[in-house]
Amino acid sequence: MTRPLTVVSVAYPFAPVSADPAGGAEQVLAQLDRRLVADGHRSIVIAAEGSSCAGDLVPVAAEEGEITDAMRAVVHARVRAELAQVIERERVDLVHFHGIDFDAYLPDPGLRVLVTLHLPLDWYPPAVLSPTRPDTYLLPVSSSQARGAPVGARLLDPIGNGVDVDSYGPATRKGSFALMLGRVAPEKGFATAIDAATRAGSALVVAGQVYPYAAHQRYFDEDVVPRLDSKRRWVGPIAGVAKRRLLGQARCLLVPSTAPETSSLVSMEALASGTPVIAFRSGALPEIVEDGVTGFLVDDMEGMADAIARIDAIDPATCRQVACERFSVARTSGAYLNLYRRLAA
Repeated sequence: MTRPLTVVSVAYPFAPVSADPAGGAEQVLAQLDRRLVADGHRSIVIAAEGSSCAGDLVPVAAEEGEITDAMRAVVHARVRAELAQVIERERVDLVHFHGIDFDAYLPDPGLRVLVTLHLPLDWYPPAVLSPTRPDTYLLPVSSSQARGAPVGARLLDPIGNGVDVDSYGPATRKGSFALMLGRVAPEKGFATAIDAATRAGSALVVAGQVYPYAAHQRYFDEDVVPRLDSKRRWVGPIAGVAKRRLLGQARCLLVPSTAPETSSLVSMEALASGTPVIAFRSGALPEIVEDGVTGFLVDDMEGMADAIARIDAIDPATCRQVACERFSVARTSGAYLNLYRRLAA
């Protein structure tokens, strides 16, 4: 029997980690934290104050207000200090980073580090994709993301994301509404989803989290709110039972992202709920949505509106079956545990 590992997971310090967080990176971290504890390993999580986890939480004091460069510098220094203290007092096998800003709080050489690249590669400073620090390993989350890596980037083979398919399932009766769910930002296309639902004459439930970035708040106030009406409703952040209920009841999920998505956990959750997905052909979305089988891939708002009108042609049972076969979190977390053991050896 192999000895238990001690893994330190470092979250993006401006987004709290919980059992069902809004962000994909935080969701993957939470999944791995639970798997480590369940398998008898030591899990230490460094994350924003207010986070919760299965392992041992090391909270990073938060700052109120808009996230500015000055705030980032303060919080990054706190993460570096907390991580240094953990490394000093614990026998750490591996540090696993999940934030886009990981390079601001990397530890000194001498400890193996894994970085999951949750976001599009061109969102990271180019230099971090070819690290000079020894024993620093970069992990993409999809084949599409890996194929787009710049020349010279040193990446491990991808580990695809997964979801707890057993926690999701079709509702007894489907509703008549489409659903848009996620982090509210211009590239996520919330305004496009509302326009498509309006054009299709479809009800739409709009749910998500608006983080304290000036551009995100301005987008919500100026582009999302004015488009809402009695049939296209904003319900704010949702999680847990309420989220699972909406995903199961929705007629379809809309994913009009213009970013080169590296994955889409919400699409996997929808499919596990027997809910087809209508998505733009962005990044890894064609790897998740099978056009004409588990939903439709479209190119613009008009195509999304047309797809809403014909979504009943997609079989919910097929969506659920495909999700169970392809997107199990057990597969994902098992692959990570194998990688942890290999890197810690």
